[in-house]
Amino acid sequence: MALTKRETALLLEIERWEDSMREDLRSDFGRTYDKWLNRKLNQLPGPLKEKFFGKLDDILFHLHAFIQNSHVQQDARQQLLMTAKTFHEEIDQIEDLKKLSVDQLHYLSELQLSKHRLYSFVQGGLAGTGGLLLMGIDLPAQMLLNLRAVQMTALSYGYEVNTPYEMMTSLKVYHAAILPKHLRYEQWTSLKEELQDSESHPFFYEGEDVFANQATLDHLVKQLVKVSAISMLRKKMIGGIPLIGMAIGAGVNYQMTRQITEFAHQYYRYRLLLEKKDSDHEFD
Repeated sequence: MALTKRETALLLEIERWEDSMREDLRSDFGRTYDKWLNRKLNQLPGPLKEKFFGKLDDILFHLHAFIQNSHVQQDARQQLLMTAKTFHEEIDQIEDLKKLSVDQLHYLSELQLSKHRLYSFVQGGLAGTGGLLLMGIDLPAQMLLNLRAVQMTALSYGYEVNTPYEMMTSLKVYHAAILPKHLRYEQWTSLKEELQDSESHPFFYEGEDVFANQATLDHLVKQLVKVSAISMLRKKMIGGIPLIGMAIGAGVNYQMTRQITEFAHQYYRYRLLLEKKDSDHEFD
């Protein structure tokens, strides 16, 4: 099926975004830091790293299941379908969302993602107050929020995330999105290749089921640096409020969620456009 002019323009827009991701714009300090971090991580025993990465993957699998079974997620799914019905009255399930135009799906996705960016901003600000409990749950709360944001993006574009293939895909998208920019492009290319090689509507996932690796630790290290900065600045009060720590927590968490939601949005939009391009059936 030939793409419309608008859909062709969107594909070109995604290609420009992809090109920008390919550029390595790290500063000399950033390159030096990455080399230092890799050198330190390479000094760790291999079995210890493998055990840690395995635990991290287990956490992501459990978080995915928790989100899918939560009442909040079920309510969000129903709200998404109700909103979509204002565009097309015959939408009854998530897969029916593909009957809408890409711009309409972008609108639905942006409604969801703007909420998650706000949640992340508020949660980061609360962690920035310096409370031990709030700082302690900052990382798992961020993982939960951002993984849910990826899932809601998938749902907004008509991809049900409770099948093995879609679950694994959403986890791969999340993992790719948290990587530093110079490493994201490689994962983006891998995701695109999987789309070319997979069936039109696969149910089971046949690729690797290991996500966390040494590159993932860069994200964790940055989160630890953020918590350390907040801890040091929690006594810096302005009007009796730790505004500096709150600004750091809110800003870092917001930017990370923005990075993840942008990557997820581009992936699922690209995937839908690719399906439209290759499909022999046109939705009315």
